[in-house]
Amino acid sequence: MSLRGEVVVASNRAAAGVYEDATGPLLVAFLRELGFVVDDPVVVPDGAPVATAITDAVQAGARVVLTTGGTGLTPTDLTPEVTRPLLDREVPGLAEAIRSHGVAKGVPTAVLSRGLAGVVGSAVVVNLPGSRGGVRDAIEVLRPVLVHAVEQVVGSDH
Repeated sequence: MSLRGEVVVASNRAAAGVYEDATGPLLVAFLRELGFVVDDPVVVPDGAPVATAITDAVQAGARVVLTTGGTGLTPTDLTPEVTRPLLDREVPGLAEAIRSHGVAKGVPTAVLSRGLAGVVGSAVVVNLPGSRGGVRDAIEVLRPVLVHAVEQVVGSDH
């Protein structure tokens, strides 16, 4: 049986049709490369719609939910605030590794990302930055550990 994944894009402008999101497709391709069954990204405005999209994905059986966008410092960046109450357990090392990797690659502003990582039910949820570069950096961090993390959540690796 294949594991389900979901990508949630938190972008007020992309949700309003002002521009086409460029980060969601990168994450969908990445999850498919790892063997997850993934539909097209769900594009929603930042804030409560992100929480709804995460919850819907988990209830529909997603074992991993990657969000992109809404992790910065602007007043409309609310993804961490709506994600935190959903988390049964946080996985701070994953979020820290993503930030550290960006800094190590010469992107000092990576430390400003407030993304969280954790477990919601039987799903791993990770908030990623909304930039293509930030998403590419996050993929490098997630590639060697994501499937293992997803398996660990339900004890499949023991």
